[in-house]
Amino acid sequence: MRSVIDTIDLTVEELDGIIQTACDISENPQKYAEKCKGKKLATLFFEPSTRTRFSFEAAMNRLGGRVIGFSEPNSSSTAKGETLEDTMETVSCYSDLIVMRHPRAGSASEASKFARVPFINAGDGGNQHPTQTLTDLLTIKSLKGNLENHTIGICGDLKNGRTVHSLIEAMVRYKNIKFILISRKFCGNIIICSFWN
Repeated sequence: MRSVIDTIDLTVEELDGIIQTACDISENPQKYAEKCKGKKLATLFFEPSTRTRFSFEAAMNRLGGRVIGFSEPNSSSTAKGETLEDTMETVSCYSDLIVMRHPRAGSASEASKFARVPFINAGDGGNQHPTQTLTDLLTIKSLKGNLENHTIGICGDLKNGRTVHSLIEAMVRYKNIKFILISRKFCGNIIICSFWN
């Protein structure tokens, strides 16, 4: 197993393989019930999260592993000034895999340099969110049957939306993909929408 910081860390073949494995886990949960037995996942959430944190924790539990970590940075030594480097080195001693969410763009790349176990980026500021992209790809494939020949509309904060950046990076590697990007700006009670194709 290796680290995943950015969507482009995974080849198309790896993306397809992960999606296929996710489908197999969904269809045959008992087959995977002990796959992570004896393994510990450290979840380090430096900003609030419900769905992403719970999805990692639930997945690890369903695969027979254990979860350690924090969901509130003030409950860790970072509140006393511990650096990201020190946190990664310490947590690497107690875990087999680290998942981190951090409010600062680029923090995942920085942290992964000091982790001595595989590291997964669960969102770093407005930069990347590769695991959300895997979920989005799985959803698209489940609903449409494949990941090619689609026009995808994305609405929201296009500049700072980490999910937008990751999904576009992944999808442009599939054949005949088009995007309709809709940027929303709020001006009082008026919503101004700009469209790019």
